[in-house]
Amino acid sequence: MADVTGEQDLRAEHFEAMVKGFALQEFRMKQVVSVSSSNAWIEHYYRETAAELTGGTGSAVRGVPRLAAFPYGEVSWTKVSAYIEKYGMEGVISWEDAMLNNIDTVARTLLRVSRAVANAVDAQIYSVLEDNAGNSVAIAAGSEWDSATVANRDPIQDLLNAKRELYEDNFDPDGNETFLIVSPADYAKMLGNSKVVNNPSFKAADVVHNGVVAQLVGLKIIVFNGVTADKALVAIAKECGTWKQAAPLTVFSEADKGIKWTIRAYEMGVCQATTPDACVTITNTTA
Repeated sequence: MADVTGEQDLRAEHFEAMVKGFALQEFRMKQVVSVSSSNAWIEHYYRETAAELTGGTGSAVRGVPRLAAFPYGEVSWTKVSAYIEKYGMEGVISWEDAMLNNIDTVARTLLRVSRAVANAVDAQIYSVLEDNAGNSVAIAAGSEWDSATVANRDPIQDLLNAKRELYEDNFDPDGNETFLIVSPADYAKMLGNSKVVNNPSFKAADVVHNGVVAQLVGLKIIVFNGVTADKALVAIAKECGTWKQAAPLTVFSEADKGIKWTIRAYEMGVCQATTPDACVTITNTTA
């Protein structure tokens, strides 16, 4: 049916150029590790044995007799190797869509393609740190952070136990920047716990920066969707691992005029858990 002046179909409509209505994940794991450049396909490093040197049976470090030989100590290392990997994604937009769509398809594709690469890098960094963590704290059955018995929930003590593991391995989680990395579900459980929000060490971030949303018992809390269910990770920043970067995240668009736009993002690197004992996993025993 033909429309007349004033009817809705004839009114001009405005579309927000940058689409809203969904949350985009922020990326944050590179701040947990150190980042160094690489120009090789394979990266090697030597992981030093963490245990303190002893003199062995009957040859203690303490109480060396007069004129006796000193006990012998030998440091050991394990060679660890990893290959550089390429992370990448590409999107293609027709010239017509780029020119005429209500949505800025080029800008949105640039954003989403680049975030896909950054997300894959973040997920790999977390996976390497978790898989190689040298310490663990097990939460007893019935004492999980969402235990049916509210009185049994004690995230504060679980985090202190994780810090204890670090101190016992001669690390200083209070003298160094140390992160607690949790899933959104476990973050909600923590903030719903009165023992947490009423603890004098709890401090919500004034401004969320690089994903750090709060601080608890000296640990900076990062909420990350890539955390394994029913697990959390405590890691001493920079000490726990390294991202060997052969090429940083690069995003570009290329116009084939009259035909299409090509949007491409890539990064090259590999994560190495250089000091496993600088990481502690916190796990439900029922997980």
